[in-house]
Amino acid sequence: MKKGSLILSSALALLLLGGCAGDTNEETSKNSSENSSAVGSTAKDTTDKNTSTNEEQNTETSDATEDSSESDQLSENSDKKDDEQQVKDPLAPYSSEQIEYARVWLQLGPNKDVDGLYVRLIPAGTPLNPDDETSASYPEDVIQLAGSRLIDGSVTYSGNGDGTINVYNVPLRWDGQYPAGEDFYKEIIENTKLVTVDTGVDEEIIGLIELIMVHDE
Repeated sequence: MKKGSLILSSALALLLLGGCAGDTNEETSKNSSENSSAVGSTAKDTTDKNTSTNEEQNTETSDATEDSSESDQLSENSDKKDDEQQVKDPLAPYSSEQIEYARVWLQLGPNKDVDGLYVRLIPAGTPLNPDDETSASYPEDVIQLAGSRLIDGSVTYSGNGDGTINVYNVPLRWDGQYPAGEDFYKEIIENTKLVTVDTGVDEEIIGLIELIMVHDE
């Protein structure tokens, strides 16, 4: 009787051990599966993030390249336009004042072949002859052009802004008996000559512009 009970007890012990082992194996398998799933999910998230970052970087690089290309194209078009403008109009790089000085001298200057073209800007109210106390004054701003030598002569005028100028018959250096009297100078002012300025030859105008030196009063 005791021997049968011992066998039965051993059998029950084996069954219990088998059940525990099964549960342990099942739990271990379950934990392993969950860990694999978590690792796989983490790897997938990392891959997705890297892919998204690379796409953003590629997009930014592409945009920067396009912006740089557009900027270079605009600069190239601007330079090309400037070159075309200079070909069409050789005087485009120069100011209207420079062109006017050169044109006036080419048309009215006593000596066209000068070493330098001196421009003196004289404001209204300046005496025609500073050395004569009876001298009348210029009623407007005038411009006096002169060569580098006295024999080159001078041209004194005011611009009208419409392609014409008022020429004053005054010398570069005053000679004679002074005081000459105010009426003498008023007559010069009242008898200015209206002159239409020719366009001239571009090459000659550019050559003179290179010789211009401006002096303010």
